[in-house]
Amino acid sequence: MGKLPFEVGNLKNINEMDISNNNLSGEIPTSIGNCSILEYLYLQGNSFQGAIPSSMASLKGGFGSVYKGFIHLEERTIAVKVLNLQQKGASKSFMVECNALRNIRHRNLVKILTCCCSMDYNGNQFKALVFEFMTNGSLDFWLHQRLDNENQSRNLSLLQRLNVAIDVAFVIDYLHNHSMQPIIHCDLKPSKFLLDNDMVAHVSDFGLARLLPITNDSSEKQTNTIGIKGSIGYVVQGNFF
Repeated sequence: MGKLPFEVGNLKNINEMDISNNNLSGEIPTSIGNCSILEYLYLQGNSFQGAIPSSMASLKGGFGSVYKGFIHLEERTIAVKVLNLQQKGASKSFMVECNALRNIRHRNLVKILTCCCSMDYNGNQFKALVFEFMTNGSLDFWLHQRLDNENQSRNLSLLQRLNVAIDVAFVIDYLHNHSMQPIIHCDLKPSKFLLDNDMVAHVSDFGLARLLPITNDSSEKQTNTIGIKGSIGYVVQGNFF
């Protein structure tokens, strides 16, 4: 119990912080934004108030923060991706993701429930996407064997790993070859593969996606990328077919 101390910002050399289920309260210290290499921040199971510092907005989404929510009337858990519109490229990412997801349906895609584009109470632009919630988190979480809330390591069997690979292959084949408009994800990596209650993989985050021209002429299906898109180690450059 208690508050998260301001000194937490001195932990500048960690890339993961798990302070979940500690019954903490109060506001999240702005100093946590000093943890420049922090990639994963787990806050669930506490009673924090206020917003995550804007400098942390690139975490749980590339152009915003992802929150866990609950629709009481439907008794449904959701994931809400709130765009950080102060970050360069966030508005474009929102439009790209909306355009990519509006006409595609596949069992291995994270289902979008709705989107929101309005003004907040302070007169600032507000953009958010609402998705179905994936109970088992990301593949990245499982592969790196972090500990769950019961301090038991998470391990994927060979069969589960194979099934995830097949799930991802199915949806990529759909996006490239069978959707109404061919779509290249451009940032495929384990953190983008989310697992549902049955450990079925769902591809998420189309903020960097490239929508290819609709054509029946195979000679015109090739397009060139401009620059480099995606995360380090997973960047996409060159020709697509």
